[in-house]
Amino acid sequence: MLMKLRSNKAAFTLVEIMIVVAIIGLLAALAIPGFVKARKQSQGRRIINDARQLDSAIDQWAIEKGMKDGDTVNTVDAASYLKGQAWIANDLLNNAFAIGNVGTNQVKISSTSKTALDGVGVDWGNF
Repeated sequence: MLMKLRSNKAAFTLVEIMIVVAIIGLLAALAIPGFVKARKQSQGRRIINDARQLDSAIDQWAIEKGMKDGDTVNTVDAASYLKGQAWIANDLLNNAFAIGNVGTNQVKISSTSKTALDGVGVDWGNF
């Protein structure tokens, strides 16, 4: 009979289990917004990096072909300057990059993408 009483005391009570679950929920509630923000920052930086690659390819193409400011960009020809990768028409959020003329503001990131990633600390710079 003495053994039977001791085995009952070794279990967790419902209150103890509820406290552990509440603590885990609180920690998750604190951590998840940080992970979401870090993911959005990463997406924004990827979009900026893709835009920089396109801009650089257009610059290299324009210099080699003797283009001047204001000339129309030929994305098919400029794509050969992307070091073996295909032309990136859309960003990570599937919004199209706006390709302007040779010179200033050759590549623009969609305002929809900028709005979707607003408030996470991404500096869009000239794009």
